Amino acid sequence: MKTALATVSISGTLREKMEAASKAGFQGVEIFENDLTQYSGSPSDVSKMARDLGLEIIALQPFRDMEGNPRDIQKKRIEMLKRKMQVAHELGTNRLLMCCNVQPYASPDRDLCAADLRDLAEIAASEELILGYEALAWGRHIADYDDAWDLVQRADHPSLGINLDTFHMFSRGNTLDCLRDEIPVDKIALVQVADAPIMPRTDYLTYSRHSRCFPGQGDMPVVEFVQVLKDKGFDDYLSHEIFNDEFRSSDPVAKAIDGMRSLIWLDDQTAPKHGIVKDDIDATASIIDVEFIEFAVEGSSGDELIKTLSQLGFAETHKHVSKNVSLMRQGDINLILNKEPRSQAHEYHEKHGVSVCALGFATENVKHTLDVAEHYKAERFENQAGPGELNIPAIRGVADSLVYLVNRGTGYRFFDVDFKSINGVQGEQGVGLERIDHIGQTVANVDFLSTGFFYKSLFGFDIEPSQDLPDIHGLVVSRTATNKDKTVRIPINMTNARSASAERFLTQTRGSGVQQVAFACKDIFVAAKNMDQEKVLTIPNNYYRDIGARFDLPEKLLMSMKAHNILYDRNDQGEFFHFYTEQIHGVFFEVVQRVAGYDNYGEANAFVRLAAQAEQGEN
Repeated sequence: MKTALATVSISGTLREKMEAASKAGFQGVEIFENDLTQYSGSPSDVSKMARDLGLEIIALQPFRDMEGNPRDIQKKRIEMLKRKMQVAHELGTNRLLMCCNVQPYASPDRDLCAADLRDLAEIAASEELILGYEALAWGRHIADYDDAWDLVQRADHPSLGINLDTFHMFSRGNTLDCLRDEIPVDKIALVQVADAPIMPRTDYLTYSRHSRCFPGQGDMPVVEFVQVLKDKGFDDYLSHEIFNDEFRSSDPVAKAIDGMRSLIWLDDQTAPKHGIVKDDIDATASIIDVEFIEFAVEGSSGDELIKTLSQLGFAETHKHVSKNVSLMRQGDINLILNKEPRSQAHEYHEKHGVSVCALGFATENVKHTLDVAEHYKAERFENQAGPGELNIPAIRGVADSLVYLVNRGTGYRFFDVDFKSINGVQGEQGVGLERIDHIGQTVANVDFLSTGFFYKSLFGFDIEPSQDLPDIHGLVVSRTATNKDKTVRIPINMTNARSASAERFLTQTRGSGVQQVAFACKDIFVAAKNMDQEKVLTIPNNYYRDIGARFDLPEKLLMSMKAHNILYDRNDQGEFFHFYTEQIHGVFFEVVQRVAGYDNYGEANAFVRLAAQAEQGEN
């Protein structure tokens, strides 16, 4: 199928939108009438711009309330459409898209409405144009696509087809039966694919205007929809029409690339061999663990970070053979401190300060994982490797960060080649921390959906449903991306509250990034006992009275938890113990112990942690 983007979906001027669509690899664009109206050039200028950018203008839209009007109003609608047909010719498109009537005076008489559509189609035929008719979820009398199809059938004109919009279909709970069993391919004028989170079906207009997202970012059965189209032999354009406040306040190129990534994903999900992308590349990347986390530091700016890591039992065990880079290890946790002046880390530090600038993922096949990432429009980053050093490939990750891809199973680790061990340092056992349990990324609200889909499409991660975490200054929304066996867990957090913890982090670090790193251990009390408590986040005494009552915990256990500021949760899976450090440059660390299969993140304690962090920030 061919790919297109409605200009209403992204931000910017008409030129910026079309340039973004072209850069992302789209083949066509739908011109939204508002974008054309505010453009200073002529429709012919837009047509030339599209040709120069390698784009086809596939439709002009929308034309509203075109059927079932009182006769005086209908006459005016006909005259308006005739004039717009001339605009379509100047644009070089042969499709006009019409929305069903939403006005209170619209007639419910389907024979009258069909006759109006037939008259309009006859005019379109004389101009060699095609009309697409679409049901809006809030339509006055036509709100479901099977009813729109009924009108198209009644009108029975070769220049009139149905426009299929997945948002309007699935927001009303429509099934695919009508499409599967009744609508022939040659009567589909255009297909628009949008996703959205499932919400109560009350105010469809507000839902439509603010909650749409790209396919794969929501909960609607868009994959099943495209599969039905493919099974019917449909091979025309799949176009995005997205109304979303965050999308229209984001960088247009980044959002256009997100949109193209989603259409590639849709195509792959419905491929004849499910999960196989071009050239028989398996679309599921084999990410098996977190190999390292890299911090950007400079001069003495990282001293407080290093002090906190040292208190957590980490020691600098290795130095890079040619760069000002060191490695802190404990168990199977690798933390890189990058002070190299001519590096991506330096650039990251200049913009964001001391912070996580890169993640390293272990994979069973780097080439395969890179092929999949590039297939999904990931941008490669070229490293500067010295003679005899590993050239670890990387792609651009969330915001300005990088994701490195490291081969696992080669018989050696990355630090065996590029680093020299520091003589006499014995720090790898530390206080008993064993591995990275999860990595919390806090992102701007405009990046929340695209961040989850980045991990879902490139690496095949599962995206868990969103949940609200109560902050004393608002709500933080969180959802987690995990690989198949949950050896990699990445909670993704955002907020719309100006003073909430997530927003404070974004302000302090000037952009999206890693705010939390959690380390797993076998015995959290041994770890807590063996480490310096100076930087541990203080938990209020009332918390321990509360959990003691709720969980009927032994007094001795409660006293030990209270002494070390350890929090607790329990469910049907098992138990969870965890404590936090204070924030350093906006980043904080967590130590966790999972007992008997506990699989959550202690979300019930988030409000306590967020309040304690807010108090820390005020002191």
